[in-house]
Amino acid sequence: MNPFLRALLRQHPAADPAPAPDTSLCQPQAAAAAGDSMESKEPAACTPAQLASLAKALVIRHVDSGSCNGCELEIGALNGPHYRLEALGVRFAASPRHADALLVTGPVSSNMDVALRRAWAAVPTPKRLIAVGDCACNGGIFGENYACRGGVSGVLPVDVAIPGCPPTPERLLAGILAAVAPATADNNSAVSNAQTEEKP
Repeated sequence: MNPFLRALLRQHPAADPAPAPDTSLCQPQAAAAAGDSMESKEPAACTPAQLASLAKALVIRHVDSGSCNGCELEIGALNGPHYRLEALGVRFAASPRHADALLVTGPVSSNMDVALRRAWAAVPTPKRLIAVGDCACNGGIFGENYACRGGVSGVLPVDVAIPGCPPTPERLLAGILAAVAPATADNNSAVSNAQTEEKP
């Protein structure tokens, strides 16, 4: 065998293990589900079974609603071999109709308001909305003005908000996993309950 290949096979994998989901990034859920209404700002509730389905393979559509592209650079880093995003069952789609979640960066500019609402309406239910960066979370340095609607939560229901200017890829990955983290906890408890019930 080639000595170079032998040396490569002896090395440890270059990727780090995935971070634990950071559920502190999840936004408080409303008591009533909002459904698909674009006017409602309450997060749409997902059942544990729906979240379990999303946790297996999450497809994300990224929408830049007016950012400086700092967050996009960090999102691009997630697709590299170091973070192994697709190995975790997470990938990006080119159309919101093929997505399970919308990942929004930047403050919602007036020109992107309608386009963002249309993209959200095109995502089939169950769906999640993840706001990335200070600008998407609360408007950042832009705030609300004649050209900007502020943070995404002023326009659409946000499930997970990942602050930072820009957030690190590790923080992004923890937030993305937090979007489906309740499913993991529910599934683990359901499996453990089923195993204890099966024992005589």
